Amino acid sequence: MARRCFRCGHYFAKAIHLSGLDPRRLELEITESIFIADVEKTMATLHGLRNLGVRIALDDFGTGYSSLSYLRSFPFEKVKIDRSFVEDLRGDGNGHAVIRAITTLADALGMEALAEGGEEVAQFETLEREGCRYIQGYLFSRPVAGGAVLDLLADGAGYQRQLVG
Repeated sequence: MARRCFRCGHYFAKAIHLSGLDPRRLELEITESIFIADVEKTMATLHGLRNLGVRIALDDFGTGYSSLSYLRSFPFEKVKIDRSFVEDLRGDGNGHAVIRAITTLADALGMEALAEGGEEVAQFETLEREGCRYIQGYLFSRPVAGGAVLDLLADGAGYQRQLVG
């Protein structure tokens, strides 16, 4: 059922309308594999959702059936950098170059880049240096129930950089 609903944007439009949710507050994360079955229908559905105001993020970028043509033919608002690239920052590999390339590409296309899997201060600092402005990971918090978010924020959630000044 979920796949059918995703492929037919009218179900989403109806659900958004019935819920009273401002569509601009909804962000759908999709993976690259969604484009394999029926690219034209998928693109039409995504454009329809975007026209409603729904934000669309491309999740796990670079790990699946990556095609830069998807980035050009659909203006995603966000590219989520897969955690495997963030983990590569721990070693002597080319993780820095990959992160820099993705953030530069996202910026050039007018998209946000979010890195998944930030667990260490060193990763955070490297991601920041490489141009990644949004980072998601255990460095900030483990997943919590919706009702606990306000308490988490009030307590100064997760990593807080010490400002020198």
